[in-house]
Amino acid sequence: SVFRPGLFKHKVAIVTGGGTGIGKAISAELLELGCNVVISSRNTGRLEAAAQEMRLKLPPTSPAAVTPVQCNIRNESEVKELVSSVLKQYGRIDFLVNNGGGQFSSPAESISSKGWKAVIDTNLTGTFHCCQAGMTHTADTNHVVGKQILILWRFIHTVYSAWMKQHGGVIVNIIADMWKGFPGMSHTGAARAAVDNLTKSLAIEWAASGVRVNAVAPVSAERVLNCVHCWKCVFPGLCIFTTCRVPFFQRLRWRTTRILGLTYSGCQFHTALPKDWEFQKRCLTVERHKFHKKACSKKEKKPHFAFAVSAQISSAVCFLLSPAASYISGATLKVDAGQSLYHSMWEIP
Repeated sequence: SVFRPGLFKHKVAIVTGGGTGIGKAISAELLELGCNVVISSRNTGRLEAAAQEMRLKLPPTSPAAVTPVQCNIRNESEVKELVSSVLKQYGRIDFLVNNGGGQFSSPAESISSKGWKAVIDTNLTGTFHCCQAGMTHTADTNHVVGKQILILWRFIHTVYSAWMKQHGGVIVNIIADMWKGFPGMSHTGAARAAVDNLTKSLAIEWAASGVRVNAVAPVSAERVLNCVHCWKCVFPGLCIFTTCRVPFFQRLRWRTTRILGLTYSGCQFHTALPKDWEFQKRCLTVERHKFHKKACSKKEKKPHFAFAVSAQISSAVCFLLSPAASYISGATLKVDAGQSLYHSMWEIP
């Protein structure tokens, strides 16, 4: 970590989705800085494995501890149990990192009500659950914002009501690079945009309680970098799927061909659209692809051009949790090397 050892000594953090990817990196860095970390997700096996890996890296003299707790953030009772168990074990909750989420790619017209609800419940309502649970006199919001937003709100409000309302604290929500829309995953884009707005609303409402609320918007993560053929094309046009054997990208390749009206044969894309709507004309010649192509060529010489890896994202989160950000609230920090400033890859039909 770039931060001084012991920065978060005796602090307590909850990190949802803390067993893999960005959440795991955030948890590991907090632990390294002396923070007691409770990691949660639905998959108990991954949680236990991640916790054991983190423990092995801790020096014997470290006072910090990592505790895995199984929790489905879409389930209000499980969220309340998680918060209660943390308060019972540690007696405080200083930080909440809402990283848990899930999504799948699909054209908007093909998203079922069940699929939409699953993504909104996990990414939006789940975050809300983490902040809200424990409020005994909360008004019935089902008719105002719907059950989707309720999950996210309950988590946030649970932690707020149970501890932060009286003692202060810091909340960081992990969203995504969705500023120019999210074609192919419109449900995810909608959920992440809602969390961004919720972040700003809560920052104002809870400021008097000494609670800071911010968001981090990474452009990508380590899972993408693990595949040399695919990391360049997840955003600039999904154009180099040739020899990838990573299951995530195999599914993404298949779904992308369906979304764009293409058929996949061997290592070649064959368009089923009119010639002037060809895949390469629609995606490969736009400015964002040029940026990523240039970034790829400069990756070794200038690492900041590459996609952000989990460790870089976790450092941004730790900064927002630290005293150095004590006057920052309601902000969304983009961890994307300026890529969100470039024009969208999605041309107007």
